[in-house]
Amino acid sequence: MTTPPHSQVQARGLALLPLIVFLAIFLGSGIYHTIIGTEFAFYQMKAPVAALPAIILAILIYRGKINTAIDTFLKGASHPNLILMFMVFMLAGAFASVSSTIGSVDATVQFGLSIISPEFVLPMLFVISAFIATAMGTSMGTIAACAPIAFGFSQATDIQPIYAIGAVVSGAMFGDNLSMISDTTIAATRSLNVELRDKFRVNVWIALPAAIVTILIYMFNTHASQHIEYKDYDLWLMLPYLAVFFLAFTRLHVLAVLTIGIVLSGVMGLLEQPTFDILKLNNAIYNGFVGMFEVALLSMFLGGLSAIMQKEGGLEWLIQRIYAMTRLFKVGTQRAGEIGISFLVIFSNLFVANNTVAIILSGDMAREVAKEYGVDPKRAAALMDIFSCVVQGIIPYGAQLLLACSIAKLSPVELIGSIYYCWILAIFAIIAIIFRIPKLKTA
Repeated sequence: MTTPPHSQVQARGLALLPLIVFLAIFLGSGIYHTIIGTEFAFYQMKAPVAALPAIILAILIYRGKINTAIDTFLKGASHPNLILMFMVFMLAGAFASVSSTIGSVDATVQFGLSIISPEFVLPMLFVISAFIATAMGTSMGTIAACAPIAFGFSQATDIQPIYAIGAVVSGAMFGDNLSMISDTTIAATRSLNVELRDKFRVNVWIALPAAIVTILIYMFNTHASQHIEYKDYDLWLMLPYLAVFFLAFTRLHVLAVLTIGIVLSGVMGLLEQPTFDILKLNNAIYNGFVGMFEVALLSMFLGGLSAIMQKEGGLEWLIQRIYAMTRLFKVGTQRAGEIGISFLVIFSNLFVANNTVAIILSGDMAREVAKEYGVDPKRAAALMDIFSCVVQGIIPYGAQLLLACSIAKLSPVELIGSIYYCWILAIFAIIAIIFRIPKLKTA
């Protein structure tokens, strides 16, 4: 009988309690204020403050010295991936702030309205975001570039912001899942020892139909959009966004793309806006930083919290429990194996709030499950990537929703239901498991 791979970390379910406490405080406060009719219910409890009791609890239940627990937290909070995320948050906020201040967002929106009818705005936002994310291989960079424009469209039309931002996040998650250079794609293929192109051939049969259905929903979901008369706009003010969109299709680092966008926005503002000067540029950049502070701080807090949970064996305990559950299925072994692999990455992602890390953490177990149940490694890799992107796109404490909502001033909880693509992708993935789609040729 196959046994799960052993880890040097001793599994401990209690280590998961801190994150549960955070979710109970954050979501519980929002639900309570919704029930009593408080406006902006989920903004009443600040997420970083809600994370503090969870961090304190994690340090108190740590099996070791308090200083060691704090060091573990700091190492997790300063992980290179989190530092990158922090910088993306800051630069995205600065770019959105400067481009909005000089009128770039408004000019781009007015240009869009001059060439496209409002009822096609949502499918357009989804398609553009999907193309950019597929080219960039990152959902974060895509959201940083497209969310301000989506929010601008919602202000110029009768489209509600949650639908416009939802279309951008949906497209971003499509590209994150399907891109050949995405971190999740690379992590999934390496975990299962399969070629990128083989995983893509399985993945595309599930992701592309989900994208088509999403586009059709957006096309019919016009929200009674009426014809909007566009205003005059300055074409030169569109240059920062055109540059960012163009550079997104190159292999240039996302931080370089956003920095170029900020510089171009500042230059165009100084040249095109008589009232815009260096001091206003300084204030716009700083205001962008301030606007992203809450989400950036929360990401670092959760990163440190995740590191303690992992060091204490909480994630190992969770993965072992799910692995054990797969052994209860004795009928339809391949389907049972695929369900088990999907649950491994789903629950890992829920607790680490990072789809790439979730795939890496559950990769060894997923490989063992695939061997035991005869699951084709190509299908296993595709399912891991798919379900990690599904979860990442709809958890309110994930970086993607936090970034999008910070730009559009929305509550992440309110946005969840508008990320149509992720929900549809989950349905298509379940159908693919049940009906064994696509049919793979056996060697």
